[in-house]
Amino acid sequence: MEKEYSPKKIELYVQKFWKTNKTFQVQEDLKKEKYYCLPMLPYPSGKLHMGHVRNYTISDVIARYQRMLGKNVLQPMGWDAFGLPAEEAAIKNNTHPFSWTKKNIEYMKKQLQSLGFSYDWSREITTCQPEYYRWEQWFFTKLYQKKLVYKKNSLVNWCDYDKTVLANEQVVNGCCWRCQNKIIIKKIPQWFIKIRNYAELLYQDLKKLTHWPKNVKNMQKNWIGRSKGFQIILKNFNTLEKFPVFIMRLDLIMGVTYVAISTQHPLSKQLSKINKNIAAFIKKYQYIPAEEINNIKYIGINTNFFALHPITEKKIPIWITNFTDIEYGTNAVLSIPGHHKHDWHFAVKNNLKIKYVVCNSIITPQKLNSYTSYINIKGLLFNSKEFNGLTVENATEKIKEILLNKKILEKKIHYKLKDWCISRQRYWGTPIPMATLNNGKIISIPEDQLPVTLPKVSNNVHLLNINHHANADWMQILVDNQIAIRETDTFDTFIESSWYYARYTCPNFNIGMIDPVASKYWLPIDQYIGGIEHATMHLMYFRFFHKLLRDFKLVDVDEPVKNLLCQGMVLSEAFYEINSKSQKTWLNPSILLIKRNEKGEVIEAYNKKRKKIVYAGMIKMSKSKNNGIEPELIIQRYGADTIRLFIMFAAPIESQLEWSESGVKGIYRFLKKLWMLIFNYISIKNTYDENIHLNCLNNQQNELRYQLHKTIAKVSDDMGRRKTFNTAIAEIMKLVNKLSKAPIKAKQDQLIMREALICIIKMLYPFIPHFCFFVWNYFYKNTPIDYEKWPLFEKEILLQKYNIIVIQINGKMRCTIKMLHNLSKEEIILYAQTQEKIKKYLKNIHIKKIIYIPKKIINFVI
Repeated sequence: MEKEYSPKKIELYVQKFWKTNKTFQVQEDLKKEKYYCLPMLPYPSGKLHMGHVRNYTISDVIARYQRMLGKNVLQPMGWDAFGLPAEEAAIKNNTHPFSWTKKNIEYMKKQLQSLGFSYDWSREITTCQPEYYRWEQWFFTKLYQKKLVYKKNSLVNWCDYDKTVLANEQVVNGCCWRCQNKIIIKKIPQWFIKIRNYAELLYQDLKKLTHWPKNVKNMQKNWIGRSKGFQIILKNFNTLEKFPVFIMRLDLIMGVTYVAISTQHPLSKQLSKINKNIAAFIKKYQYIPAEEINNIKYIGINTNFFALHPITEKKIPIWITNFTDIEYGTNAVLSIPGHHKHDWHFAVKNNLKIKYVVCNSIITPQKLNSYTSYINIKGLLFNSKEFNGLTVENATEKIKEILLNKKILEKKIHYKLKDWCISRQRYWGTPIPMATLNNGKIISIPEDQLPVTLPKVSNNVHLLNINHHANADWMQILVDNQIAIRETDTFDTFIESSWYYARYTCPNFNIGMIDPVASKYWLPIDQYIGGIEHATMHLMYFRFFHKLLRDFKLVDVDEPVKNLLCQGMVLSEAFYEINSKSQKTWLNPSILLIKRNEKGEVIEAYNKKRKKIVYAGMIKMSKSKNNGIEPELIIQRYGADTIRLFIMFAAPIESQLEWSESGVKGIYRFLKKLWMLIFNYISIKNTYDENIHLNCLNNQQNELRYQLHKTIAKVSDDMGRRKTFNTAIAEIMKLVNKLSKAPIKAKQDQLIMREALICIIKMLYPFIPHFCFFVWNYFYKNTPIDYEKWPLFEKEILLQKYNIIVIQINGKMRCTIKMLHNLSKEEIILYAQTQEKIKKYLKNIHIKKIIYIPKKIINFVI
């Protein structure tokens, strides 16, 4: 064993061993408990960033730990390879998106391997390969047969820059989530999957996800937007036509002061044809993205039409609003401004009547001057004529009876969740396996003609829109002796990432979409790891697609994931200067002169011309802010194990991680310290097969063994139950510090050191596998640590009782010692005299008297 720690030599050697021996390749084994650990599928953008490294390091630590518990662990890796970025890069670089994607995959795979992740590479999936996407095409045709997909002219979110449709979840603040261009609303033919059919199931089954973060489940609940209430049929006073409206609480019906309808309501469309002002209003406000509703001004237009109140039959005005969701319920709601936020703001802005109808001991009629949320308000009715004085429960029942007798009431549950628009007007995606006959009939591509692959295009073809560039030979096909024209739209790439986890269980299965035997063994995923930004897009589609697969008997569990872990973002220092156009120019920290205080905090920053630069603080690493850290540079300087251990130690996994080069250096120093500790032990006579003589141990040796097994117990709990990996590492570091001061000359000391080092190497293996693999060979030759079991603590040692004894010199406390309760007075005093803080006082000094209070105090009088 060399004296100096050299990560470059070690890591390349160990990675080669793993690759040659296919160490992490697994098969189904009914005799072993399985564990499926999965990080979210990466997009092959070209280079790993620190967000990737954190995600995959967390996954790998969990996978390696579970493997040490004796489980059959599957941790696969693949590539979410279709999508807009590849197409845009291909256009920019005058190449084919497949060539660009393939090159990126090759490079990123080397990066992943350089970090020592324990993937089963035999299961690697690339979603742009026909072998993969043929099965989602096949499945889409099955959904079409079951009437779970359809095509219709629809208002869509259109990004004019990217020339494609965006799902609602891909619109952020009214802009495209990728290019930040303002979206516009267009009406074009689109394909949809009926996710609304599964809205109730998606909502209710959140209760089964007991090991998912609460905030993720709440985000999904809000996105589904389940509203339980009633549909009432109203009469239009002006036209005498009847139309349905929605209300959540019947007891508040006497507080209705107006009806709010959406811009897409039939009455709105009818009036827009005869009223220019209404037509202009609808054109301007026909669509408000869901995430913008809370930020908009409450704008509406009076139709000058009236509906008749369902109880009093008095006229109430009908208003077109810009916040009534175009697909929410009936496109019309009974507005109760006294008890609803949006209704109240709208009423105040447009000078409409506000009527309060429920009060209680806290909310009295005299105190009501704003809305009180109708979600939880309880009390007695007032301002409600014949219902005054009734409780909300009794009023609800009485009003329900009246409206049922009128035959205008029906219970309803509505959802804000809209059907999933999966059409994309781009080239680089999975072709939608549908076609249209000459008579206009839509048909699915027969199974024997799948997969439908993309038309071949030369590298210099502008790929922005396949409709303008696909060749006629590709578009025109023969189905059942009839000429048909292929669908030219491609799938939303969220489809590929919605079922990849199931294909990982059987990537080479060629007679079906999913092997029922393999999927039954591996599913559900035991641990899924990814960012919380996927809560209402990927994770919603992911759950939905799994339920489709289940209903088609392709999987047999209700949910795809047992445990979900969402890691925090990686932050880094960011700096900018203001250019001549008053815009921020972000500068990489590596080119700046940065002054720091003793704590390492930034005081000032300058460029090379000594111009002062603005420090923006710790913000998310990104290319746009020029504050990314290249993982390769850190690996070259300090090794992969250093970066892995730093990422797991620097912050709890759910929290943001602040990148710190000084922190990385600190971890590197720790590894060198541990290396030296092992080197010093290996350099002396190695006691391979001897056991520790427990009856011969002194107090210091007993204490060291106690600390070792206490550490094993704490780390095991942190790794397993708590998943607080940073505290587990901190505990190991404390033990290493204690061992660094422990003697190793005596035989029993050597045996204890050996026991402790073996346990430390095992506990650190999930974090720093190269380091541990290499040094393990000096303890057990030709036995790779990859197959070792997690260390177990001895309960008997931890159950030993200790006394904390205060050591005094002339009555003044100098230190404390922890002693086993069954030691004699003489043994305790002798041990106390060996303490460094006491020895200096007693050196060459005559002890006049020793005062001993059992289990409490030793006082040396000198």
